[in-house]
Amino acid sequence: MKRIGFLTSGGDCQGLNPAMRGVTETLCTALGDKEVELIGFEDGYKGLIYGRYRKMTRADFSGILNMGGTILGTSREPFKMIQVVDPETGFDKVKEMVKTYNKLKLDCLVMLGGNGSHKTANLLSQKGLNVVTLPKTIDNDIWGTDMTFGCHTAVEIATEAIDRTRTTAASHSRTFLVEIMGHKVGWLALEAGIAGGADAILLPEIPYSVKKVASLIKKNTKAGQKYSIICVAEGAITKEEAKMSKKERAAYYASTGTASDRLAKALSELVPNEIRCVVPGHVQRGGNPCAYDRRFASELGAAAGRLILEGKYGFMIALRGSDLVPVPLEEVAGKLKLVPPDCAEVQYAKALGISFAD
Repeated sequence: MKRIGFLTSGGDCQGLNPAMRGVTETLCTALGDKEVELIGFEDGYKGLIYGRYRKMTRADFSGILNMGGTILGTSREPFKMIQVVDPETGFDKVKEMVKTYNKLKLDCLVMLGGNGSHKTANLLSQKGLNVVTLPKTIDNDIWGTDMTFGCHTAVEIATEAIDRTRTTAASHSRTFLVEIMGHKVGWLALEAGIAGGADAILLPEIPYSVKKVASLIKKNTKAGQKYSIICVAEGAITKEEAKMSKKERAAYYASTGTASDRLAKALSELVPNEIRCVVPGHVQRGGNPCAYDRRFASELGAAAGRLILEGKYGFMIALRGSDLVPVPLEEVAGKLKLVPPDCAEVQYAKALGISFAD
């Protein structure tokens, strides 16, 4: 008998449901439905902390392969607060999670989450809980894996946003700044920008010059190009902003709006072109997963199921090349997979004539 707990933590993304289904189908196929007990924790780690869960069966995971979001609900439980004990009540979130796990006599907790969620998963593993995790996020910023599920679908949505913006940009001879999700890491903007044929891509990892963006727009106009498309990651920063401390940047951003708002204002003083901003926002995380993410998430779930059958815990299932491999949680937790300024994708983009305004 295997008694498995599921929780989905952090921001939602496409592929969470197929991944849980993959784990369930693998275990039930190998052991039989009656030999697998499933517990779904509601709203991420909060469910584990406050004992909010429901018993599930294989049937609960049927028909969800193409469903976006998460059937369990999710929430953000910042790691920096997870170990803080309430000074008045003495409520200890970590102790409560361990207590809930032991009360339910779980053989394993399967956690689907991003960077912060993996810190907590690693902490629980260090506390003696059997934990296996799957890498989810549209940002593709989890260290140790080449790809996260949710990213491909988000790239398709972001690319479509650029495509649709292009037609109206051409019709009105405007410059459009399309702001793509990615607060700390720019993989999503990089991939969508290349796929959408943006004139420039601005990333958090490569501070940019506003004057170089302006020069690009002027160059395009002079060459007879009626419009320009600038793909802006939400965490993109100028060279001047990069020199500020985090505290100084936070104060500056609080009074100046989003990355695309700041750039639009600066460009309006340097170019005569009409500047407009498009922010697809959470649409990039919504809707059904694409075929790649359905397959990829399902295969990750199958790999996690196999690991559980083998009794191997304390790992995240990662994609390395064409292989799915277990990576120790302590190697993953607390690390971000940034876009290297000299990586192949950036070099290919530059070869295609795309500017990073650096």
